[in-house]
Amino acid sequence: MTIPSFVVGIAGGTGAGKTTVAREITEEAADAVTRIPMDNYYEDLSHMDFEERAEVNYDHPSAFEWDLLREHMDALLSGQSIEMPQYDFEIHNRKDETLTVEPTDVIVLEGIFALYDEELNEMLDIRVYVETDADVRILRRIERDVVDRGRDLEGVIDQYLSTVKPMHEQFVAPTKKRADLIIPEGANAVAVNLLEEKVRAETYTDSGSAWTLGEEGVEREETERLAVASAGEAERESRDADGRTSTDPDDADPEKWNSESAE
Repeated sequence: MTIPSFVVGIAGGTGAGKTTVAREITEEAADAVTRIPMDNYYEDLSHMDFEERAEVNYDHPSAFEWDLLREHMDALLSGQSIEMPQYDFEIHNRKDETLTVEPTDVIVLEGIFALYDEELNEMLDIRVYVETDADVRILRRIERDVVDRGRDLEGVIDQYLSTVKPMHEQFVAPTKKRADLIIPEGANAVAVNLLEEKVRAETYTDSGSAWTLGEEGVEREETERLAVASAGEAERESRDADGRTSTDPDDADPEKWNSESAE
């Protein structure tokens, strides 16, 4: 039985690059990492017809089955397998089948509300927020929903303006202040490499204590959270100079955030 030693939460608006970051940091140790996409935990809407389901605000916290997600995360952290729901975006509902998920050394929870719930936050060892310009995110969402999910352009734009953008501003963006690590533009190499090294380190130990990035790289430390501090200071100062910094706690001021967010 595997007892996970490290849990990562990756949040950010729709199209920010959360899934890309999750894949990049886990691809080298895929067998030792379990990814939990929050999309799979949308409420079961089988009691509604398709037209009703299409009108649901999927960017509001109430669209998710939080109790089930907490139960499943708790089970994985206890070394138990789960039956994870599978979501079908074309029908706006869960599939009939589930996916058996076994616990591994590292658990990655990924979704727009990964940092929203207090109980889930207590389960996380590091909280990551992927921040990308709103214009980039809406273009990515249009491409994803029209090309990959077969939706019409007018409907995607209407949904973005009526629910996605306001819900992002009200519920998603404020969770940035809970992040231990902010990854700018969805693919900042220094930040992603730091996180990747941390995940890689966890897959090579069976101890539950945390790691931190020090002057010599990844080091063992008796702490529950990753301190983004000494290493890479020069790189961060360089980014500060051109306005692309992402790890300064002062940047948690909500008035500095970009606005924009799931189904």
